[in-house]
Amino acid sequence: MDYLRRLQMERPVLFWVVVALGIWLGFQLVLFVASVLLGGFGLPSWVPLVVVLGVLVVVARKQQRL
Repeated sequence: MDYLRRLQMERPVLFWVVVALGIWLGFQLVLFVASVLLGGFGLPSWVPLVVVLGVLVVVARKQQRL
């Protein structure tokens, strides 16, 4: 964690590129897992995206209420 704080202070552009890449890769991984789990049901290809976004909205609303 100390490394990320130092990176944020010394090279903010590189820090934000790493953060954006991490968020994108994390989203892709979650989307892949959702598509593998839901793939056996014969659903359209857009359903995993809707499920992942729906879960993110539910989590955000629960956090907002706390």
